[in-house]
Amino acid sequence: MEFTDAQASSQFSRMLGIEAVSLGDGVAEARLPMGEHLRNRGGVMHGGAIFSLLDIAMGLACTSLHGFDRKSVTLECKINYLRAVAEGEILCRAKVLHAGRRTLVVEAEVLQGDALVAKGQGTFAQL
Repeated sequence: MEFTDAQASSQFSRMLGIEAVSLGDGVAEARLPMGEHLRNRGGVMHGGAIFSLLDIAMGLACTSLHGFDRKSVTLECKINYLRAVAEGEILCRAKVLHAGRRTLVVEAEVLQGDALVAKGQGTFAQL
């Protein structure tokens, strides 16, 4: 799916530094480089930043099916954190598992290189 940065981003995603990498046929990838503004008090990437990347990538996977003229909103989302991120960049790969008329179920993985950082699943409503 062809997209522009303006279509695939929001003020919130730009503030965090999230960038859409690819979209197509129910899948999406987005990345987030570590920045000082993303660190928690322990010095590693805040879980909220990782969750935001996952949620945004899953929403983009929904968009890759229904297009930018429709909206998707998160109804629920679950995440498991598996490792901390101290430096570098993380990548989220999201895939629509089920696309119904009104809702979509999406799963996603957050990776740093080959290492699994987090895994999540969510349900989205199509508007």
